[in-house]
Formats: sequence, structure tokens, C-alpha cells
Amino acid sequence: MKTIIEPFKIKSVEPIKMSTRKSREFYLKAAQYNPFLIYSKDVIIDLLTDSGTGAMSSEQWAGIMRGDESYAGSTSFLRFERTIKNLMGFEQVIPTHQGRAAERILFSVMVKSGDVVPNNTHFDTTRANVEFQKAEARDLVIDEGKQPSFEHPFKGNMDIKKLVDTIETVGVSRIPLIMVTITNNSGGGQPVSMENLRQVSEVANSYNIPFYLDACRFAENAYFIKIREEGYRKKSIISIVKEMFSYADGCTMSAKKDGIANIGGFLCTNDPELAQKEKDLLILTEGFPTYGGLAGRDLEAIAIGLTEAIDEDYLKYRISSTAYLGKKLIEIGFPIVVPTGGHAIYIDAKKLLPQIPPHQYPGWALACSFYLEGGIRTVEIGSVMFGKHDFDTGKDVELAQMELVRMAIPRRTYTQSQIDYVIEVAQTIYKNKNKITGMKITYQAPFLRHFSAKFEPISS
Repeated sequence: MKTIIEPFKIKSVEPIKMSTRKSREFYLKAAQYNPFLIYSKDVIIDLLTDSGTGAMSSEQWAGIMRGDESYAGSTSFLRFERTIKNLMGFEQVIPTHQGRAAERILFSVMVKSGDVVPNNTHFDTTRANVEFQKAEARDLVIDEGKQPSFEHPFKGNMDIKKLVDTIETVGVSRIPLIMVTITNNSGGGQPVSMENLRQVSEVANSYNIPFYLDACRFAENAYFIKIREEGYRKKSIISIVKEMFSYADGCTMSAKKDGIANIGGFLCTNDPELAQKEKDLLILTEGFPTYGGLAGRDLEAIAIGLTEAIDEDYLKYRISSTAYLGKKLIEIGFPIVVPTGGHAIYIDAKKLLPQIPPHQYPGWALACSFYLEGGIRTVEIGSVMFGKHDFDTGKDVELAQMELVRMAIPRRTYTQSQIDYVIEVAQTIYKNKNKITGMKITYQAPFLRHFSAKFEPISS
């Protein structure tokens, strides 16, 4: 059959409150033009993130009822640990309340001031946690990954030459670890090939530098390897996943993505001495090492979700539904990052809105337009999120290379007709795109400013 259907049935529903454009004008102004500050009850379709926003399965809810809430030695932790070890092969598994907590612990233990951490592309919390240690988060994605309209099957790949040059220039002593994000979220949800992971691992081993994966969307990355990389078409997802992790020394993971859970994460390593240091820090801020800031029920939900995320029928539906939205936006005329990624569509706001210069944040303006027009919440991945600001001069001193708007699709949450509604809203926005004006920041925090910044529209 040509039609790819959702491989699940709806068992429980949550009502959506509809709104008018006039009411949304009020809500957006009250949130000072920051979609993060809009109440969820005032959002019709929420594509802000796919992190923790998916629908859990009946098996996960059953697991929640089985959760062992013991403070120490919980049987739910043993299931959680066993699942991760069987899937990823790491010897040490440390639960955390979410992915950024795993990042904070990892970088607090391994990174010092003046260090450089190479990545294909750091995501916002990863970059912030590196920079909080007064180290440099250096992005080394291949050149094709910086060109939204350029077709390449693995635009998330790390540039091996740039990696070697960085190591040789900076010096091994200042590079505590190498990290690769799968899929490459900030680069358009683009996958990383198995060959590239193998090459990064070889470089890391040759210089005796630990190699870590930011594994949030490991299952989606594995599916792209299966359908795009030569020699993997007939391999199972589980075998591809195991090979991917075999090249790494450890990983951080937000289980709110390909764990299909509402909260949770973990940190893995094969180094027992390093793991002990990480557990010591975990106890200080997260909790005992067999719960790590999570309830036993959450550990159960994650263990089950990790196995459901590698189901091939689910992954086929997941990747195809994202591609459907991307195809329809291209037909309308939207420039997007191609080929479409796994968890989201990324609109090239810089190209769509040439009348708005980067320092007036075209991505942010477009995100506000999607909310005003249809109650759709999206997120800017551009100069608000990744620009560098000088608080002494009050000016941005560095702008992002790409000005994108991400439409992240929660897992197993929205129906086909709801995605078609998003497409209808996009049609209206495209017709009126020349009327969209830029934004200016009226307040910002020194770290992760996009979460709490306040804005005003710039009059045309």
C-alpha cells in the first residue's frame, strides 16, 4: 500500500481549545512576543518541541503502575539499566532527570576552563553547559550541512579534516572529549552516517580522546542509516543501533525524545572511575544513583519507550509523516532544510523573509506569525538562540549562520488532519510574507536567552 498509516490506535484524548486571531494577538503581546511564554492552553498545535511532548503507549502506562519507588536499589532502575545496556552496550548507566542534567554532570567532570569541545553542531543546552565551564563549544559540521537547500543524505556529518585540524591546532590536552549529535538537531534534524561515526571514532582513538554521542534521536538516526546508507538496507534497526554505539565511549541522552517519555535522561560511560565521579556529583544535585532525580514509574516508562522507538513500523511512520509536511511546504513555496529530517521541519526564514535583516531576527518574526495566524507554536533556531551578545555595548556581536524556524513534531500525538491544518496556515502566511516585520529584544538573560527574552515588533 502507498498510504502509510499510524501504527497505533488512539486510546485517550486531550481537548484543544480553539482561539481567534484577535485573542491570539492578545496572548502573544501578553507573552511579550516570546512563544515560550505563551500558556499551552492558548496553543492549538504545539510544534515548539518534540521533547517530552509525545504520547505514551498503553504499555508505558502499565509500566508506570509497576514503578518501584524505592529510594535505593529500585527494581525499576534494574529494568532501566538492563534495557540501556542491552541496547547501547555501555557498562555504566547513570539516570538523570533530563538530558541537560546529564550534560551538566559530564562537562562538570570532564571539561575545564580553556578547553575546546568539538561537535558536529552543539544544541543550545549542550553549548550552554560547555560554555558554563568557560570552554569553547566548536561546531565542525560538514559544509553541506550549512546550506539549507543543498541535498545530501547525511548533512549531520562531522567534517573529519576540520576535526583533525582542530586537534592539531588546539592540542590534545585541551580537548577532553569529542561529541557528535544524532540526529543533528540544530543543523536541521539531519542524520549522521555510520561511516562518519566510524571515522570520528578512529580519529578519537588515534589521539586517545574519549568519543561521546548526544543520543537524543538515536533511533531516527538509525532508520536514516538503514534507508540511505549503502549496505544497511537489509539490516535490522537494533543491529544498526548497536553498531552506532559501539564506536562511542559514552553518551548523554534526553529520554524525552527517542525514549518517548515525558521526563528523564541518562549518562553512560565505559570508564568506571569517571562514572564514580559522575555519580558523586549526581548525588549532590539529582539524587541517589538508582533513581537520579526520577520516579520509579519514569524509569519504567523510559525502558519501555526505548524499545518502542526502535520498532521499524513506528520509525517508517515517523519519518514519512515529517517528510509529508516538508513536501507540502515546498509545494507552497517555503524554503526548507532538505532533505527533511526525522523529528522536525526547518524553514529557512532568512530566505523566506529577505526584507528582515538577521539582526532583526527573521526566524523569531516568522515563529510569531505562525502563532498569530493559526495558534501554531514553533521555535526559532537562529540568531536569538545562537547569537552572541555583548552586554556592555547592548549589541549582538555574532549572528547565527542560519536563521531557521523549527516545526518539531511530537511523537504519536497529532493526526493527519491536524498536520493538514498546519499546511493551510502556512499557505496564508506565505501569501502575506512580505508584510512580516522584524523584532527587537527588550530583555535577555546571559544564558539561553531565547527561553525568557522579551520582544517588540519593529514598525514597518
